[in-house]
Amino acid sequence: MKASLSILTTLATSLMLAGAAQAQATADKAAAKPSQPAAKAPVKKAAPAEAQLAKADANQMNAATLTHMGDYACEFNQTVKVAASVMNEGYVDLRYKSQSWTMKPVLSSTGALRLEDVKGRMLMLQIANKSMLMDTKLGQRVVDDCVHEKQRAAANAARS
Repeated sequence: MKASLSILTTLATSLMLAGAAQAQATADKAAAKPSQPAAKAPVKKAAPAEAQLAKADANQMNAATLTHMGDYACEFNQTVKVAASVMNEGYVDLRYKSQSWTMKPVLSSTGALRLEDVKGRMLMLQIANKSMLMDTKLGQRVVDDCVHEKQRAAANAARS
């Protein structure tokens, strides 16, 4: 019985040592493997800060006073809205559908008023009896036959 007990004790000790050795080997393997990089959260890019616009000079300020502010009724029941820029004196904000642009008013030598997108994409031409919005990159009109109430009054006065 003493021999059996000794064998059982030796066997139990051997099993414990084997288990500890296996656990150590597993730990060593894990340490030897290069760890997988943790999944990186997508980096959110901050919205680009609006570039500081040049201060409006006297000519631009004059052109801004000649800009017809408010709603323009355009072809196909579309609307363009023009309002003085809250952020930049001497500039105007133009809105068409869900898009909006900051525009610089420029009086041309022909008497037409040009509202030029500060980013160089859009252009609104305002003449005595109508206005049109153009995409200068595509070289085409976006919306035409836009009439502000002041332009309508001028056209009616010219017909009388």
